[in-house]
Amino acid sequence: MRRRDFVLGAAIAAAARSAGAQPLSRARKIGVLSTLAGEGLDTRMTAFQRALDELGYRPGPNVVFEYRWAGYQLDRLPLMAAELVRLAPDVIVALEPPSALAAKNATAAIPIVIRVDDPVELGYIAGLARPGGNITGVASISSVLDGKRLELLKELIPGLISVAALWDPSYAPNAQRLAALAESARALGIETQAIPASAVEDIGRALARAREMGVAAVITMRNPLLVAARQEVAAFALRAGLPVIYDDRQFVEAGGLVSYGANLTELYRHAAAYVDKILRGAKPADLPVEQPTTFEMVINLKTAAALGLAIPPMLLARADEVVE
Repeated sequence: MRRRDFVLGAAIAAAARSAGAQPLSRARKIGVLSTLAGEGLDTRMTAFQRALDELGYRPGPNVVFEYRWAGYQLDRLPLMAAELVRLAPDVIVALEPPSALAAKNATAAIPIVIRVDDPVELGYIAGLARPGGNITGVASISSVLDGKRLELLKELIPGLISVAALWDPSYAPNAQRLAALAESARALGIETQAIPASAVEDIGRALARAREMGVAAVITMRNPLLVAARQEVAAFALRAGLPVIYDDRQFVEAGGLVSYGANLTELYRHAAAYVDKILRGAKPADLPVEQPTTFEMVINLKTAAALGLAIPPMLLARADEVVE
């Protein structure tokens, strides 16, 4: 067990002991708005639900859960969010950026626990230390790590001068992130090419086009399409013979080459602690938003071998996990 996993588990256990000593004064209702396909189908949501269970929140006479799953159909989220608001839950949980936005737009009164990249820059809260409204939660700060991901690609591919960015133009946050990526790349002497994909069938064509353009590697701009189609992304990248770096280990577990970013499972578990605090009387405005302090690199050696890549020993030694 890694130390940060132990620390988090201890924190949840301590909160659970405290919760057990202070029973809820009335029945509570927790609304969960999710971009995902359904309960039990995602390891992160499973971790969140397990953490709530450890804190004593189980379906029964004292707690009612209202789940709304969009199944990656983002146009369903506003109606689902409005439906949850009408049910008047004590707190709404929205742990993917599209669901967080829908919840934010649906209510300024009901407490909301979110997980987004940078909640201050995106306008969700006034500040990390004092959010100042009805929203709090955890930040994944993925976009600020794109420069580090480019550095890792340069270690992986000596002499790297060109990288393609796989992005979805229909996903609004990607445009700003793409511009920031280009700036980071210039500082590293790397030229970037944007390759758009707004549907699963576009991904293979986009990666094939990147190969034709002569780029040596690809970095992904996270969006719901790529998350839902992560196995297809990995397969298309292998077919195109392109090394791809991601922001999330789920892509590597689905066959991708390498990822670098926050451990989202930990962030989902931390979100459960925010739910507990709010249900026991804390105000979101006063609950500081938590940022990750540790990041993980995961490498898939099988994919590296299929691509004909030899992972530098120093890079391999720094990996938090190796998939073989």
